[in-house]
Amino acid sequence: MSADWIGYVAALLTTVAFVPQAAKTIRSKDTRGLSLSMYVVFTAGVACWLVYGILLGSWPMIVANVITFLLAAAILLMKLRHG
Repeated sequence: MSADWIGYVAALLTTVAFVPQAAKTIRSKDTRGLSLSMYVVFTAGVACWLVYGILLGSWPMIVANVITFLLAAAILLMKLRHG
């Protein structure tokens, strides 16, 4: 098994693990239990991983982090709007 396949499996698992929480938060618009500072740092970290993946040309990292960044950014914006 090549390193890319391990990357795809890791990317799939970590992205899919984040989707239920993101979907619940986006659906309910309830961000009271979420830490603003955690989501700021998390979203910035995912953005850095995305840039790193782009620089390496690593498609598993790029795809996973685009999806995770969009979901995290949506939640962060909701947290900023709805407190």
